[in-house]
Amino acid sequence: MRTYILKRVLLMLPTLLGISIVTFAIIHLAPGEPPAMRADVQGSLQQSEITSEQIDQWRKLNHLDKPVLVQYWLWVKRLVVLDFGRSFKDQQPVIKTIAKRLPISMTLMIPAIFLTYLIAIPVGVRSATHQYRFSDRVVTFTLFVLYSLPSFWVAHMLLTYVCGGEYLDLFPLAGMSSPSSPEMNWLQQFFDRVWHLVLPILCYTYASLAALSRYARAGMLEVLRQDYVRTARAKGLAERVVVMKHAFRNAVIPIVTIIAGLLPALLGGSVIIEQIFSIPGMGRLGFEAVQGRDFPVIMGITTIAATLTLVGILLSDILYSVVDPRISYGSEKS
Repeated sequence: MRTYILKRVLLMLPTLLGISIVTFAIIHLAPGEPPAMRADVQGSLQQSEITSEQIDQWRKLNHLDKPVLVQYWLWVKRLVVLDFGRSFKDQQPVIKTIAKRLPISMTLMIPAIFLTYLIAIPVGVRSATHQYRFSDRVVTFTLFVLYSLPSFWVAHMLLTYVCGGEYLDLFPLAGMSSPSSPEMNWLQQFFDRVWHLVLPILCYTYASLAALSRYARAGMLEVLRQDYVRTARAKGLAERVVVMKHAFRNAVIPIVTIIAGLLPALLGGSVIIEQIFSIPGMGRLGFEAVQGRDFPVIMGITTIAATLTLVGILLSDILYSVVDPRISYGSEKS
């Protein structure tokens, strides 16, 4: 196992290098130069006041006057010491900008992922053990309806019908806290934050819940047809023991595969949900960076997301052997 993990870690380096090369090339091939995009974002008045000399100085300051290969080499040299450079937008270190936005996205994503697994797996297991019954058909229909609803449409419907206006006024319209939150005590601030996050977390959760529960159901149905499950039932074991002890552990393998996407999901957030609910998380940061051609921020987010993706894949592979001891890696023989 140690040899396998070491090999996988060493393979991450050329993989990350390839991802960074492709990303760097794509963002430089996109139309529009950063100085022009910054001027356009700041407004036409400031754009008219920016001279070509100032643009040249700005490009020289950020090494944009050098060839693309030289720019990439300078970025790699900084990356070795974990320096992602400075944002073109405000000249702040990229790592500080990401560190400021990351907790906001994690505040949304961690509860959403926890609720997704907490609800989806039991629903999928029960649906599999009660196949073709009325409850299974109702759950299947409901989950397919949820999965088919676009998140942006659901978010707008929630804002329209439960956030004031002509209908119910149950939840805040936008943001993560009330304007009066600094005057509240810590307990009031906590409940105020939770109340603001209910709708965004709901929009994060429902589609993933529907998909994950179907994976759990399909995996469970496949395992329940195996011979060792029939043998366990023939031995007179209780159905609960057969399902949870003998079947569930093997049925969870497809779900373990999905875990590989959890770590980058924690970083990436959601552009659509954060934009609709005015939440300044990682999703909006990435969207704003692409709009403004903020190369250092784009490369920083992509590199961290790629690293987390590779780490997530490695963790899921390791969990395979934990879930199913028959799986071994390297030179080990079963």
